[in-house]
Amino acid sequence: MATDGRAAESRPGAAEAGPRIDASLVGRLVDAQFPQWAELPLTLLDPAGSDHVIYRMGEDLSVRLPRHAGAIGQALKESTWLPRLAPHLPLAVPEPVGVGRPAFGYPWPWAVSRWLDGEVATVDALADSYEAAEKLAGFLTALQGFAPRDIAAGDGGQDLTGGSLADRDRATRAAIARVEDAFDTDAMTALWDAALGAPAWDRPPVWFHGDFHTGNLLTVDGRLSAVIDFGGLGRGDPACDLTIAFTLMSAASRAVFRTALGVDEATWTRGRGWALATGLNAYTTYAAVDPRVAAQTTRQITAALVG
Repeated sequence: MATDGRAAESRPGAAEAGPRIDASLVGRLVDAQFPQWAELPLTLLDPAGSDHVIYRMGEDLSVRLPRHAGAIGQALKESTWLPRLAPHLPLAVPEPVGVGRPAFGYPWPWAVSRWLDGEVATVDALADSYEAAEKLAGFLTALQGFAPRDIAAGDGGQDLTGGSLADRDRATRAAIARVEDAFDTDAMTALWDAALGAPAWDRPPVWFHGDFHTGNLLTVDGRLSAVIDFGGLGRGDPACDLTIAFTLMSAASRAVFRTALGVDEATWTRGRGWALATGLNAYTTYAAVDPRVAAQTTRQITAALVG
């Protein structure tokens, strides 16, 4: 199986209704705006996640169309930054080759990228892998160290600040109350209070992926090969990217990851808060209708509570 973006995504707004997207619409958009690819067959990737509809186009390309307004900035953000980030990163990332314009009733920018072969990373394959933990720490170290000189001129007016834990306070406390029969309410509340109360990031802003979880990692022959879905890319506190430690890793590999990345206690606590908040958001939105998401987010929440 080859993939390109594809797990149940946990950003707020992912479940909002959007325009109807089918092969006929995608074909018309491609034919009109990228006629060089007009004859290539389109194959729907299903499931493709909550934020985008994805079609494989021929053997070497993918077409990615936002499902809802919360995802409409990704095409332009990736086309601006991924070509500049890619040479500095130790894992492959999507290679944008075109940004499409709204047309035929479809209201938002959309993207064409090179197809990335691979399987979505799984806990069964990688949870206990120290190699994977060290490789992910190396990826985040490289990402955080990216320092373009022309960021102000090149950001295209994009919002690169990301959100904050405080922005999620009301929704997270509401979610804690909703899942009291499934998880330890007191433990979740204590962790959330600790994360909100932890010292803030007081160093220069660094780059973060913004949605760094298992579904956005690809493997080839059982080894990590690529990181995808940079819609949450930004600069600031990197604690949000620690979510990967609680979605993918065992306690032992999580310790290897933390040591390799050199994470201090305050940042780790904020990272646990991010894992709790995003896990609860996905659990309350999807778990009742998707057993796979229920299992994934249960593991994430439980691991965040353990630390």
